[in-house]
Amino acid sequence: MSELKSIINEFHQGQKMFGEDIARLVNSVLLTVVYFIGVGITWILTCFNKEEILELKINPGAGTYWKDINLTTKPIKEYYRQF
Repeated sequence: MSELKSIINEFHQGQKMFGEDIARLVNSVLLTVVYFIGVGITWILTCFNKEEILELKINPGAGTYWKDINLTTKPIKEYYRQF
């Protein structure tokens, strides 16, 4: 009887190790695909539109790194139900 228990125990441990290995493999493959699709498509679209997502060039003569985004004050009614 103890021999059967040890065989079943080892079988369960083997299944657990196999499941962990498969999960690690599947997660790595899926995350790689999602990364290349998400980042790749974003990079391609920004190349076509000649957009820069990050401001990498710093003006040494500027007093601040903040950019003016020209926000204007809108009537209060326009701020209701924004989402």
